[in-house]
Amino acid sequence: MTSAATERTNLLGLPRPALEAFVAQLGGKRFRARQLMNWMYKRGVGSFADMTDLARDFRTRLTAQAEVRAPDILSEQRSSDGTRKWLLRADAAQAFEMVFIPEPDRGTLCISSQVGCALDCSFCATARQGFNRNLSTAEMVGQVWLAARELERGQRQRASTGEPASAPGDERHVTNVVLMGMGEPLANLRNVVPALRILLDDFGFDLSRRRVTLSTSGLVPQIYKLAQETNVALAVSLHAPDDALRNELVPINRKHPIAQLLQACWHYLDEQNGRSVTFEYVMLEGVNDSAAQARALARLLKGHPAKVNLIPFNPFPGTHYRRSSAPVIQRFRDELLQRGVLATIRRTRGEDIDAACGQLAGRVIDRTTVRLGSKVIGVALQP
Repeated sequence: MTSAATERTNLLGLPRPALEAFVAQLGGKRFRARQLMNWMYKRGVGSFADMTDLARDFRTRLTAQAEVRAPDILSEQRSSDGTRKWLLRADAAQAFEMVFIPEPDRGTLCISSQVGCALDCSFCATARQGFNRNLSTAEMVGQVWLAARELERGQRQRASTGEPASAPGDERHVTNVVLMGMGEPLANLRNVVPALRILLDDFGFDLSRRRVTLSTSGLVPQIYKLAQETNVALAVSLHAPDDALRNELVPINRKHPIAQLLQACWHYLDEQNGRSVTFEYVMLEGVNDSAAQARALARLLKGHPAKVNLIPFNPFPGTHYRRSSAPVIQRFRDELLQRGVLATIRRTRGEDIDAACGQLAGRVIDRTTVRLGSKVIGVALQP
């Protein structure tokens, strides 16, 4: 990449007000920003030369000072179930991953917010990689932009040849975006919030707030900040019904215990008029999957707008955990349902290409490995 390219402003990192200000600096009218967004997000166009309803001199100024640049694709893998995983370049040494999960009624794109992760959850492959840096707003938005283009390109190629979809789900496009890839989104709040605004903007990707989900391990102060900034679906990695066990599985719990976390979740719903919080619960054999633990979890959540997503553990090299058996997971779900707590079991997707929940590892080389409590905040957190 040339030094000139690095000096140009990547427009994928600018929410509408910032893009309007940038356009004004170039001598353009505010409506030009909406035209740019239409070309970028509705049509997937990255070349200013192709944006034909913009004045030629304005396109010349854009070319000199701006760019539309998504992360480079280093590799792509396809699962037998139609799941696709891309390894994307962060810089010369670092890489991160995004995953597309096609389903009959939707296409879910799982994007990353950091290169690696500092929160050290013991059952997660990303945590083993350590932490390198936060992704920029443009790098997060660029994942969605890139995936949409890749899926559209595949559809056009098949249509031009009259070929049917070559794999399950090939005909789908992105309908849902989840920040559940590498990293802790709330540890990168400064860049995540503008990205969310672009995803929701009528002139951006125009996604419903119910189709954008942010997943957090439980950074309580940042949940309160998020409630002031944007309105998306909230998912929380809970994984234990008591502090003693959660301290082991999700070490940030030592700083923000379950009672504080749940209070923040209910506050978020009150502020955003949300319907419910999804609590993610990975099923670990002999660790957190007993009927007694299901009943304890039900006591925590009963009477609140909550649903539990039970996630069969996805193994990775070096882990000592094992997946709970299907009958045990079903019994755990039934215990919750019998006590009035909505619970579902997530179907594992992309396991044959290490694209399932908790398996994303990317390539994190110049890493800062930090563990537990306040040390995590000092290294990885952005306000």
